[in-house]
Amino acid sequence: MFALNILDYSPIDEGAAARDALLQTIELAKLADRLGYRRFWVAEHHKVLSVAGSSPEMLMMQLAASTERIRIGSGGVMLPHYSSYKVAENFRMLEALHPDRIDLGIGRSRSYKDVNQALNESKGIKVSYEQQIQDLQKYFTDDTESTHRFRQLVATPITETAPEMWLLGTGHGSAAIAAKNGLAYAFAHFARPAADGAEAVATYREKFRPSDLLAEPHVAIAVFAVVADTAEEAERLAQALDLWLLFVESETPPPYYPSIDTAERRGFSRSEREKVEKNRERMIIGDAETVKAEIVRLADVYGADEVTVIPNVSGAANRMKMLSLLAEAFSLSVE
Repeated sequence: MFALNILDYSPIDEGAAARDALLQTIELAKLADRLGYRRFWVAEHHKVLSVAGSSPEMLMMQLAASTERIRIGSGGVMLPHYSSYKVAENFRMLEALHPDRIDLGIGRSRSYKDVNQALNESKGIKVSYEQQIQDLQKYFTDDTESTHRFRQLVATPITETAPEMWLLGTGHGSAAIAAKNGLAYAFAHFARPAADGAEAVATYREKFRPSDLLAEPHVAIAVFAVVADTAEEAERLAQALDLWLLFVESETPPPYYPSIDTAERRGFSRSEREKVEKNRERMIIGDAETVKAEIVRLADVYGADEVTVIPNVSGAANRMKMLSLLAEAFSLSVE
């Protein structure tokens, strides 16, 4: 059986503020810890005013201090914007304070043009994405023997354990990089539920080369899930997610995650309905047993070792309830 994880965006519910969203994420992590989920990751989003998760490392520090057992991670740090050395030191600091509980998930999704410019305007020398990944591995293993351009440089604080490294991706390119460099691979099914996703994962396993940080291939898939006591209530929650996705993709998105009532009152135009139907391919919706069955099916299709659920639904109470329902359906427990 596969492990079950959570990835939270810290959505800012309609009528709430960013502080409320971050405090709710802390409570959600505490609940996931008590229920027996393996990992709790937080995202990096910029200029998405309806979510509060812009700096995963900062939020991870609070989450790790507020929980006892669960692994805390980034889903993920958008590495091309940053110095690998600084990322390594951030995550080594987390690892030093919370040994064997820290995950570094990295990705390279581009953001808005002005965000990309603002995050990169002080950079002079360009380093390739794959080189940045190899730099992180050097810093996490205290390698001073290779012919690295910063051979004698080590990332501090020096720790007895290292964060787990995961590469996030949506296809063959990221899968190939993860395999070549011996990284765990997290496939974003929620972003690109493509027919060749399972093929990309299979290729990753076939071409995997062991590294100093990982001996065997390891795969997680991430899914949007909407779970409630009944299929009817799950459908109501899904309408709010439908509207949020439309908002995010619009030119002037509001600075909040819409409520169920707002979604029901507003409805969708014919052209919007077509987008909604397309986006529904990215979701699993229903009561706990229905969603469990589909998660199990997808895990089998991908050969996944872990499944990461994104509980991006309206209302903190609904998110908490969703974690409890899934934990019960999967008979999760704390070891």
